Amino acid sequence: MIALQYFVITLITFLIMECVTWLTHKYVMHGFLWYLHEDHHQPKYLSFFEKNDLFFIIFAIPSILLFYFGVNPQLNYLFFIGLGILLYGMAYFFIHEIIIHQRIKMFTRTKIKYFVGLRKAHKIHHKHLGKEEGECFGMLYVPRKYFSI
Repeated sequence: MIALQYFVITLITFLIMECVTWLTHKYVMHGFLWYLHEDHHQPKYLSFFEKNDLFFIIFAIPSILLFYFGVNPQLNYLFFIGLGILLYGMAYFFIHEIIIHQRIKMFTRTKIKYFVGLRKAHKIHHKHLGKEEGECFGMLYVPRKYFSI
């Protein structure tokens, strides 16, 4: 029974992370930390790495802390919240860096409808070079209209 509870905690955390991502992307990355995210919206990358990549470190900190406190003094639910955040981060990396921006050349000619819709929605997000007037701030949820464009 406890294994099922931990699985549910991990799954719910993973799903909640999409909401956290949307809010953080809209109000933090396109808000007061725009100076870190701005280079990500530039048409030409100056190098393989961007200042925007620092967000991976920033977002890893809560997961690391939850892992630490989730095993001290014994395994508890905090560990599985950290696991949900880690799994979402891994999915985010795969989707954002590999599927969408193709910083690692894999799936460059995918015909999978979900991946095609993700790329279209993200292109709409990137058509705005400034921090205002953005749309499609989430990552894994894609509005239906982007599957038919």
